[in-house]
Amino acid sequence: MIKVLHFFKTYYPETMGGIEQVIFQIAQGVAQHGCSSEVLYLSERGAARNERVGNHVTHRSKLDLHVASTGFSLSAFRDFSQLAKEADVVHYHFPWPYMDLVHFTTRHGKPSVVSYHSDIVKQKTLLKLYQPLMNRFLSSVDCIVASSPNYAQSSPVLTRFKDKVEIIPYGLDRATYPVVSEEKLAYWRSKVGNQFFLFVGALRYYKGLDYLLDAAKITGLPVVILGRGHQEAELKEKASRLGLSNVQFLGGLGDDDKAALLTLCYAFVFPSHLRSESFGISLLEAAMYGKPLISCEIGSGTTYINIANDTGLVIPPQDAGALANAMRALAEDSALARRMGERALLRYQDVFSADSMAAAYAAIYRKLVS
Repeated sequence: MIKVLHFFKTYYPETMGGIEQVIFQIAQGVAQHGCSSEVLYLSERGAARNERVGNHVTHRSKLDLHVASTGFSLSAFRDFSQLAKEADVVHYHFPWPYMDLVHFTTRHGKPSVVSYHSDIVKQKTLLKLYQPLMNRFLSSVDCIVASSPNYAQSSPVLTRFKDKVEIIPYGLDRATYPVVSEEKLAYWRSKVGNQFFLFVGALRYYKGLDYLLDAAKITGLPVVILGRGHQEAELKEKASRLGLSNVQFLGGLGDDDKAALLTLCYAFVFPSHLRSESFGISLLEAAMYGKPLISCEIGSGTTYINIANDTGLVIPPQDAGALANAMRALAEDSALARRMGERALLRYQDVFSADSMAAAYAAIYRKLVS
């Protein structure tokens, strides 16, 4: 049994984002391929050992402070060092500059793999300061994994390390998602109907939600936004200012509610406009539920999931008019929407299964250990 230690700044049940979902799916899946997984993360709740999430063990180190979206912890140096000694492989999740410091300070000497989730896009000034450490860190690890060929080819960082880059698309296991009761479906049908455009995700700067609100104003089509984040108050104020009675903000909800909304929605809209969106787990979730997709061409994994004019519609980023036109095109042609949804489901089944992802990571672990 190969023991794998994952290290990331946050994890379930503390937060419920896309990277957390990827770590969960990897940890769950590799168990069938002879690997056991543990996850170390930082938490404001303080330190704890040997908690369980699904079929694997998690550990918390005390989060001491946040600087520029980077969590820091004094105790994590010790915690990581102790856990790494027991592991056969260390699995990092990039970007997180503090992680690089821990890697070099602890000198754990174990084989290491990095899941490269995103370029650093927003903090350009800090990136200049961090770049020497980042380059040294990526040079020192044994394998770097990108989630799509699109991102590997368009990332200026990954192209510098292409000799050690592997491509493993993110995968989801439908069996880990709840079966939605008829009562839950009826509840949400009474609240939002079943002809709405759905967005699911954190309300962050790179998600393009300003343009979705503008498109909702242009079209008058019903839009449901599920998620919380730093932009929530700002977006709600804009929706109020525009008089958008056709837009509903639902905040953060549980998995049962998310599954119900994915089941009911007419189409899924994902207007992320910056490369901070390296993939789009919720976009993949919508494909798994057989929904037609709308996304932007930003040279990332979003257009590895959503193939233009096949699984959905692909538009230029930061273009509310193009987004409105795409929404209208699907709304006015139910046969087209249904056909694209069917194609999205087929692509999920062919390319993005959780077992394929887990098998590929397990093969990397075995190669590193041998």
